[in-house]
Amino acid sequence: MSKSSHFDHYLTDDGPAALVIREHLMPVEGPDGVLFPATFAAGDGFPGGYNIDTDASGRNVCLIDSVGSQANRMEPLFMREKYRDLVPQIVVEVGERQVNILEAGHRAGDALLRCSSLQEELRDAFNSVLGGNAEPLARIAPTSLVFGVWDSRGTQAKLPRVVGASIRAFNVRRLTRGAVYIPPVDYTELDDVFSEEDKAKAEGNNKSPLAQRGFYHNPASGAHGGVIAEGGIRRDATLGLSAVRHLHAADDAKKTLALRRYILALSLVAFTAKTESYLRQGCTLVINPDEPREFVEVYADGRRQPCDLTHDDAIEFAMAAAQEFEIGQSRVVAFEKERAKRDVKGDDKGKGKSKRGAKNNAEPSTNDAREN
Repeated sequence: MSKSSHFDHYLTDDGPAALVIREHLMPVEGPDGVLFPATFAAGDGFPGGYNIDTDASGRNVCLIDSVGSQANRMEPLFMREKYRDLVPQIVVEVGERQVNILEAGHRAGDALLRCSSLQEELRDAFNSVLGGNAEPLARIAPTSLVFGVWDSRGTQAKLPRVVGASIRAFNVRRLTRGAVYIPPVDYTELDDVFSEEDKAKAEGNNKSPLAQRGFYHNPASGAHGGVIAEGGIRRDATLGLSAVRHLHAADDAKKTLALRRYILALSLVAFTAKTESYLRQGCTLVINPDEPREFVEVYADGRRQPCDLTHDDAIEFAMAAAQEFEIGQSRVVAFEKERAKRDVKGDDKGKGKSKRGAKNNAEPSTNDAREN
């Protein structure tokens, strides 16, 4: 058996539907430590702040790190020296800055790539996806197949995430905090610096120009103070093997198998890699040693079997699968201002149409902007 065929049992119709990892986490301070969830902007009836859902019984679930945010933490793994040869390194030059596609929030569907010399190539690749052939996109941006992509500003081609993860806390107790800034000098006593009108506005008003610019004491009360997770914190990660089995390289069985092996390999590498502990200020999470980690194969009939696959196994498989697939070339391209101008005007939309009977009937994939 070749190394590239080592996990072919995951690609058969009677194989597992998914791999699942459940990890119980806690703040570095301990299980009862305070942690700071992600905050979200107001909109669609949501007032803004922490995303906490409460049921009729009073129990709640707090979103600590979203699916999109977790994907954006995992994807740059492939920029590291140990992994960079597994995928094409596509870099876009924007002025004096260079941005790798692995850092772009919408991956192959990002405006950064759309307004470069890759525009036509990516458009053709997305149109191929609509026709049931994901191979061209996998040669340019394979992680777009691993973590999902939606060409929402162009062809409307969509590919679901193969790997998804999120972190949630249960039965949280919300806290608030207060602070006050006291300037080192009482600037209001200085002559000929601020007008009497400005001084009067500053009194008891933390929105006044003097307070906003640090010339007057500025109290802040009732701000988000984090949460205590009385019901624990859990990271749930899923690798959808069924989704990999829906990928096709048109009607070519040999190429389809090589494509599926390659995307499965990249997915396994990302899925089994060590997770990031530092999420944001006030939110560094580590494994809770008192709660067992679960890593299982889940079958369509509900069976759950332990999985002993290691990260080293995944890397070895990925190296063989990448060689068999013959990954696309790495390159540096320039962000082109004229393309951006035309794109904003709607001259470069390049929308495609889905072909009836296409094999890739993927559900929309939410590709969140990169979060903290």
